[in-house]
Amino acid sequence: MPDPFERVALGRTALSVTRLSLGTGALGWLYTPVAREQALATVRQALDLGGRLLDTAPLYGSGRAEARLGAALAGRPRDSFAVATKVGYVLDPAELPDDAPPPRPLGHDFSYDGVLRSLDGSLKRLGLDRVDLLHIHDPDEHLDAAVAGAYRALRRLRDEGAVAAIGAGMNRGDLLAQLVERIDLDCVLLAGRYTLLDQSALADLLPLAAARGVAVIVGGPFNSGILTDPHAPGATFNYAPADQAWLTKARAIDAVCQRHGVPIKAAALQFPLGHPAVATVLAGARSPAEVSENAAMMRTPIPPALWDDLRAAGLIAAGAPAPPA
Repeated sequence: MPDPFERVALGRTALSVTRLSLGTGALGWLYTPVAREQALATVRQALDLGGRLLDTAPLYGSGRAEARLGAALAGRPRDSFAVATKVGYVLDPAELPDDAPPPRPLGHDFSYDGVLRSLDGSLKRLGLDRVDLLHIHDPDEHLDAAVAGAYRALRRLRDEGAVAAIGAGMNRGDLLAQLVERIDLDCVLLAGRYTLLDQSALADLLPLAAARGVAVIVGGPFNSGILTDPHAPGATFNYAPADQAWLTKARAIDAVCQRHGVPIKAAALQFPLGHPAVATVLAGARSPAEVSENAAMMRTPIPPALWDDLRAAGLIAAGAPAPPA
C-alpha cells in the first residue's frame, strides 16, 4: 500500500511532492460553500499530517481558494510546502466578499503578458513571493495560443528560477499528449482520465509521459464524486450528474471492492499510483476530516486479487498496472 506522505521527485525536477496531494477547488466553493475557517483548517490538517503539494488556481472561486490557501500558509516555513497554481483564466477585478458566491471568469488569456499578470495576481492572493509549480490551465481550444504565449512565459520563469517546474492541467489526456509532444513540460495535471473508473489516458498520454520523463499528477481520483459512493442519489461524474452507463460501471467496481472488504475510496486513491508515470494523486477536500480520511484510505491494505478481479471483469483496462500491495 502506498505511503500517502512518502516524498518523491516530480519527474526530472528538483521539486519533491508527496504521493497524496491536496486540491483546493472545494475551498473556493466548488459545488457548495465552505466557511473560511473550515477551509484554513483543511489546509493546515493536510500539512500537519505530512502533505507537501497544495494545488490551487485563480479559477477556483474566482481567487478565493488562492486567498484562503495563502492565509493558511502564513507563518509556515516556506520550504515545508510546495504550491502549484495555474494561468489562463481572467478574473473579474472587483473585490469579492468572502461570503458571496464567486463570479465566473471573464474569459481566457494565454498570452505571454497575460500569464505574467495572472501570476502576479496569484502571488498577491497567496501572500507568497513565488510558487513552485505553474500550469497552463485548460487550454483545450487554445493550444496554439498556449504554446506561442503562455509556454514562452513559463519557460522563461523556469529558466530564471522563479518557478521550479512548469506543466499544463486539463481534463483531456489526448490534448495533454499533444502538448507533451510539442513543448518541454516537466509535468502534467490530468483530471479524471486515469482513475479506477476511466483509464482513457492509458491510450495516449501515459505511455508518452513515461517515455519522456514527464511526471503525471492525477487529479479528480473520485471522478467528481461518483467513486466516493456510486449508490448515492445525485452522484456526479465529470462535474455533472452521472449518466447510467457510468453509474452501472462504478457500481460494478464497488461490488468487487465490497467482496474484498475494501472501501471503493481506498481503491480509487491507490489505483493511479500503479502507473510509473504517476507521481502523486491530487485529492480535493473540504474539511480536516476529509483530509484525514483520504490519508487513511491510501494506507488501507488492498489484496492483489482485487485488481485481478477488476481486470478479469473488464472493469479496468488490461494494460493498467496494479499499485504496490
